[in-house]
Amino acid sequence: MKRFAHAIAVTLLLGVAGQATARHSVHAAPPQHPPHDATPPPAADPRTATTCSPEHAAMGHCTPTRVDPPASPACSPDHAAMGHCTPPATPTPPAPCSPGHAAMGHCTPAPAPAGCTPEHAAMGHCAPAAAMPREPVPPVTDVDRAAAFPVLAHAGMVHAPARYTRVTLHRLEGWEDDGQHGAAWDASASTGGDIHRLWLRGGGERAGGRTTASHVELQASRAVARWWDVFAGMRHDIRPGEPRTRAALGVRGLAPYMFEVSATAYLGAGGLSAELEAEYDLRFTNRLVLQPSLELELDARDDQARGTGRGLSTAEAGLRLRYEVTRRFAPYVGVVHERAFGAAARAREAVGGHARETRVVAGVRIWF
Repeated sequence: MKRFAHAIAVTLLLGVAGQATARHSVHAAPPQHPPHDATPPPAADPRTATTCSPEHAAMGHCTPTRVDPPASPACSPDHAAMGHCTPPATPTPPAPCSPGHAAMGHCTPAPAPAGCTPEHAAMGHCAPAAAMPREPVPPVTDVDRAAAFPVLAHAGMVHAPARYTRVTLHRLEGWEDDGQHGAAWDASASTGGDIHRLWLRGGGERAGGRTTASHVELQASRAVARWWDVFAGMRHDIRPGEPRTRAALGVRGLAPYMFEVSATAYLGAGGLSAELEAEYDLRFTNRLVLQPSLELELDARDDQARGTGRGLSTAEAGLRLRYEVTRRFAPYVGVVHERAFGAAARAREAVGGHARETRVVAGVRIWF
């Protein structure tokens, strides 16, 4: 037993002596420095490092480094979509910088030429470099100005000197009244220009196989305003009564709201008389036209031979509906009411006529 205790004591003494010796060697030994010409070991490539295994990365002990496979020129779009390879990068050409994108700050426009400020470019006084033509525009010469602005032969004239002729059959119509057939006509022909024209006008009526009224006029007109002419000439009355010739003076044109009006005064052996006419075209379509009309005759004195009286002698109101097959040819149907007043009414009744007459007419309108 004493031997066993003695062995344990020796062992403890040897352990304490060994620890003391180790501490003394640590304090006594100088630090070891690497030599100045020593080469540091190469840094580990994170792409090849194997210290961070997938298990350690899953437990959060380390972070693996993403390694992209090298681009392969034989990487098709299908393989790239499945992640088998990486297609080579294709450089994208820079898109043109439009003024709208430049205003939003998305890009920078091409620098403007010297002297073309943004304010001048906005006002159209100059063009920035991006809008400049590739080929410069040549300067304007006198030859270019002469070709663009030729000298006109009639530059000082408002109207061209063109002359034209037109013949119009305003009315050629017939009717039947009390078993008797009747007909009426009103026509005109003119020649000249837009300012001065020469007119030949005529009209009349037939009833019961004889001509009851007929006249012809020769007039010269001049345009005095837009849509208005004044005219002067002579009128020769053939029927009724004895033939007579009178001077004519009047005005005609297009009144406001598209009314065609005419006022003519006649002076001669039979005294002073006047005729007033008004027409209006009411278009239902481009071809179907309704035309109301009104004609008044006034006389300064009674004339028993011609069946006229002082004041308002006769009035005729008409309503005609025409269909323009062409602009030059238009058949029509209508109704006309005529009334005589005063001495004119008494003169008609004296010869077996009527002071009032209403008749249905059919006719045609032609011009060429």
